Amino acid sequence: MSEPSAVDGRNALPRGVASRFDGERGSAVVDMVLVGALTTLLFAAVLQLALALHVRATLVDCAAEGARYGALADRSPEQGAARAAELATMSLNAAYAHDVSARRAELDGLAVVEVDITAPLPVLGLLGPSTLTVSGHALAELP
Repeated sequence: MSEPSAVDGRNALPRGVASRFDGERGSAVVDMVLVGALTTLLFAAVLQLALALHVRATLVDCAAEGARYGALADRSPEQGAARAAELATMSLNAAYAHDVSARRAELDGLAVVEVDITAPLPVLGLLGPSTLTVSGHALAELP
């Protein structure tokens, strides 16, 4: 009788070799669970980073737009802060617009309006900072 082959559909491994691999039966399930858990954790970390960067970029844009608005000749820095808070509320949530301040400042010898926004950083867990402070500047127009 000839040795079994994979061509005719039977097991290609001799009897002694096949019995050595019987101890690994069911290990694919364990591997899948471990790899699945690591993949899920990695996906959650990337999603968390993307959310934090989105919030930061949106707040920077709101602060810059509020500074530009407050730097107009017929506007005040307080109106710029109100505009930045309004934009942050519309873009994200009212919780991100609680601590908005604006002031006139001098930057490299030029009069500017500076708008600062301090907001909570959306992080999961206790790692990292809990607040985020961004600022926007605009050259103040002369009245």
